[in-house]
Amino acid sequence: MPNQTPAYELLKQANTYLSPKELSQALEVSPSTLTRWLSKESAPKPYITNRLEQILLPFEKTTALKNNFKFIDLFAGIGGIRQAFEHIGGHCVFTSEWDTYSQKTYQANYNDLHNLNGDITEIDEKDIPDHDVLLAGFPCQPFSLAGVSKKNSMGRAHGFSDETQGTLFFDVARIIAEKRPQAFVLENVKNLKSHDKGRTLDVIMRTLTEELGYEVHSKVIDGQHWTPQHRERIVIIGFKEKTQFSWERLSLPSKNKRTMSDIFHKTDGTEPYLEHDKSKYFDHCQTKILEKYTLSDKLWAYLQAYAAKHKAKGNGFGFGLVYPNSVSRTLSARYHKDGSEILVWQGNHKNPRRLTPRECARLMGYGDNFIIPVSDTRAYQQFGNSVVMPAFKAVAELIKPIIIANKGH
Repeated sequence: MPNQTPAYELLKQANTYLSPKELSQALEVSPSTLTRWLSKESAPKPYITNRLEQILLPFEKTTALKNNFKFIDLFAGIGGIRQAFEHIGGHCVFTSEWDTYSQKTYQANYNDLHNLNGDITEIDEKDIPDHDVLLAGFPCQPFSLAGVSKKNSMGRAHGFSDETQGTLFFDVARIIAEKRPQAFVLENVKNLKSHDKGRTLDVIMRTLTEELGYEVHSKVIDGQHWTPQHRERIVIIGFKEKTQFSWERLSLPSKNKRTMSDIFHKTDGTEPYLEHDKSKYFDHCQTKILEKYTLSDKLWAYLQAYAAKHKAKGNGFGFGLVYPNSVSRTLSARYHKDGSEILVWQGNHKNPRRLTPRECARLMGYGDNFIIPVSDTRAYQQFGNSVVMPAFKAVAELIKPIIIANKGH
């Protein structure tokens, strides 16, 4: 558990506004002392609390104006959608994420006064704070036909609780029904459109529109507009009030402007040294990626043989090599197993390598200030399950005027 002393919490908050250098100067301590405090190797002294409160005062006044609306973060993962809505002035008042490793990453990066809640199925919707916007990257599951068919045969109407019970979408729906947020933003894989022969999406859309009474819009968006990764996701937006919303206003940068060279570690001496990474991924003395990310001869031989076997059968299965000018395939949560979907070419005389977790963070649009406190395996899973964060910044910017105009209605 993170250190909960008042000084430490204030220190984390101040670190979101000031660079480590600026903060250490303001506190009149050495950068190394500040680093030990932030990494919890040692605790800040109690007298630091007063200094931090003085430092934070002007920022808190600004933040109070900036936080124009409240949102909740469900199935939060590592907070990619949250970052997008904080970017437009939102303030997170409730978080739910069941995976303990994702919780660790989330807590390392966000300075919340509210508790990080676990399994959303165990939380009463009445206990969730009021909010303007609901965010949820929920998993897709098939819905059971049994209860619906029985009620139809009896001539009785059924509501979302009958048709969606037992799925995680049900928890999204019951919270919307109870709290009636001004808007919601849901995210899922593109295959939600065809999942269970289209029935899953049909139930979701009918629940949101017919049962809950929201104006709903959906669109498949490719993250390649913002990062060098082909990653299509469906975004479902709903509004409690009638709007003039149009996807035509979504700002989509041209594809292929970003390439893998933008996210690779720089081996020309310009790679930034990140105190929170230290030397986990990159050797700054020798300006090279650590050798542990290069595939072993055995794994590389296996992947080549596997690809050749499927090619002979006329299948498209195999590894995906990327170069500095490439756009990658979709990063998946299984990337830690063999890295096959995105392997970095290192020349004819060296086996390809995996991306490092820091490069995965960049591929998903996270800044280098994002802390990765977990093992490589967990980090790969978390980024593979996350969203291309700049894509949701664009979505947030698109709907911000509607959120602000109807806030509190």
